[in-house]
Amino acid sequence: MRRYGRLKYLLTGGGLVAIAYESFKHSDEPGHRSSFFNGAVRSSRALFAVTWCLADYKYSVRRLPADPEEYGVALSEIHLRLARRILKLCDANKGLYVKAGQFVSYMRQVPKEYSSTLSSLQDQAVPYDFESISGVIMRSLGKGMSEIFLSFDEQPIAAASIAQVHHAMLKNNQEVAVKVQYPGLENQMKFDIATMDFFSSLISRLIPEYRFEWLVSEFTKSIASELDFIQEARNSERVAHNFRKNKMVRIPLIYWEATSSQVLTMEFCKGQKIDNLDFMIRMGINPLEVAKALVNVFSEMIFIHGFLHGDPHPGNILVSPEGPKNFSLVILDHGIYKELSEDFRMNYCHLWEAMISLDSQEIQEIGDSFRIGKYARFLPVIFTGRTIDSKSVLGRGMSPEESKALKQELKSLNLEDILSFMGSLSPDFLAVLRSHGMLRSHIRKLGASNQTQLLGYAKFALQGLYSSSESDFVKVTISRAKSSIKYFKLRLLICFIELVRYIDKSSRSSMASFRNLVGSIGKQGQLKTLTH
Repeated sequence: MRRYGRLKYLLTGGGLVAIAYESFKHSDEPGHRSSFFNGAVRSSRALFAVTWCLADYKYSVRRLPADPEEYGVALSEIHLRLARRILKLCDANKGLYVKAGQFVSYMRQVPKEYSSTLSSLQDQAVPYDFESISGVIMRSLGKGMSEIFLSFDEQPIAAASIAQVHHAMLKNNQEVAVKVQYPGLENQMKFDIATMDFFSSLISRLIPEYRFEWLVSEFTKSIASELDFIQEARNSERVAHNFRKNKMVRIPLIYWEATSSQVLTMEFCKGQKIDNLDFMIRMGINPLEVAKALVNVFSEMIFIHGFLHGDPHPGNILVSPEGPKNFSLVILDHGIYKELSEDFRMNYCHLWEAMISLDSQEIQEIGDSFRIGKYARFLPVIFTGRTIDSKSVLGRGMSPEESKALKQELKSLNLEDILSFMGSLSPDFLAVLRSHGMLRSHIRKLGASNQTQLLGYAKFALQGLYSSSESDFVKVTISRAKSSIKYFKLRLLICFIELVRYIDKSSRSSMASFRNLVGSIGKQGQLKTLTH
């Protein structure tokens, strides 16, 4: 059996070489920089890094201390060491490895040492020369550059791992941004994905408690859709239609006559990345209002439309100094989207309604519909920072008692439990979980509280429950009124709890001041007695 297993992985390794050869031998694109040798070098780096990580892990875990607290600290140090090694691999191999690292960094389901370390990866690349890029455009669109563009800036305004973007003018004087896919990228992707798939299977075989095939599977789906610019253009138009009545959102127009599977020509929209606070302050834009608008946009995508942007990193969300509140959000890069099933969308709305109302029984029942069973009790912790039995107000986290009880409960879970939980999650759930984590990061950088995101989710979850596709004006009005009333009750409850807390805090502060005053008067009396 062991001999068969070794043979299986030897054949798989040989298969990688075959894939590389088949991928690159037919590449006759001018300026094509990817090659069989390039792929073999990247694969060799990956082989060395992963083998080193496996050997390090297998050796180190045998020496972990028995004490639970010391065990946790030592295991964290091992993960951090391996994460830094993987970071170096991604930096060295660039391209899809950077994309994969970023993908992992936004997944809250992997050990935190990996997500925090890989979050430093920047999706930047050395741009291709203009000759290579113009060659892709002409072959893909079947026309010369002068037939399509009045002017075309040879220097790109952005260069990432799969494409670079140029500023240009169409023949009708329309200012556009032209996104051009790198030549030979599809072939490179086949080889890199096969390499990642091989190593994830190898890790699962050698370390059974680490099963990350689902992660590679999700990344593969994600990157495959991102390479199809025709699909990206369709996604863009669909989102533009969904937000057609929302003046706070701008989606660049698509120019189909200059668009293909490798070239995407869209309206040029000005703005700065959503994490550029200096720009907002300089333009008189309130970052807290930007945070609210961001939450509203993505809440609407999830709870109302069921069509979710899959890669909302700062470079894909711009803040434009034009709009109803002195700004608007420009949403870019529509290659990765997740269409949520209607069953999932409704169940997810119900989950948030149950978490808002602290209905532990309902949360458990919804967990059964998500097929996560006993792990449903941890959903409020993941999304709201409260335990399933918590009585604290939404967005205020856990009390010290709840935190202590949760720590004790988590000690009973091992890595196999966590991976079992992750393996039971549907692709829809993984998508909203990833989006939730990325949004929370943006909101924190904008200086807004966690409550901003939670209240936005609560509002749109209730709207999602009562949203109606009916054309009947009366039915639509009733549905909207129901969601508004529930949301108003929620806000009223939060305000009441905050008021009680404020009064309690003020009374304690007043009592402390009174005691200090009495104490100081007493000390002065004693001093006078001593002087006499």
